[in-house]
Amino acid sequence: MKTAGKVGLVVAGYAGAFLVAAAIVAIYIASTDGPDRQTYGAMYDFGDFLLFLAVFAAAAVPPTGTALFFLRPHRPFWIVVSAGALGIAATAVGAFMTYLAARTAGTSSMLHAWSGPAGIRILVGPLFALAFFLSCLFAPTRGARIALLVATLIEAAVFAGVALTWFHPRR
Repeated sequence: MKTAGKVGLVVAGYAGAFLVAAAIVAIYIASTDGPDRQTYGAMYDFGDFLLFLAVFAAAAVPPTGTALFFLRPHRPFWIVVSAGALGIAATAVGAFMTYLAARTAGTSSMLHAWSGPAGIRILVGPLFALAFFLSCLFAPTRGARIALLVATLIEAAVFAGVALTWFHPRR
């Protein structure tokens, strides 16, 4: 298959994933339409956005896998991806430390101000973990697979650690 065909296949897959996610969100919006949706519009919009991201991430797995399969022979790509994944995972660790430190600091501290963006960074952790794990499955070299697996485990551990603080608050 020529390069244009490969790119077209991957782009068509992402377009399909986008359409699936948009359709699911549209169905959800139609089924939850009511006075609460108008009253609490911003909260519903954020929830709709998170639903869209989750469905799109799940529906985008096949085209992402296809793209990674096509990129398998390109060694420089995998070097950049594995190093980038470890760098992104390091930001998860920083966000986790900021989140935990802000829980013990007062509400007027600078850490408390930074805990908002840290929480958002932690919320996208599962998407990064999914991407890193999928990349790990297609990585051609052992070093790239190890780096991507470590990045996956870091993202999963950070999200799990924060989830534990949500379900087991300070005693």
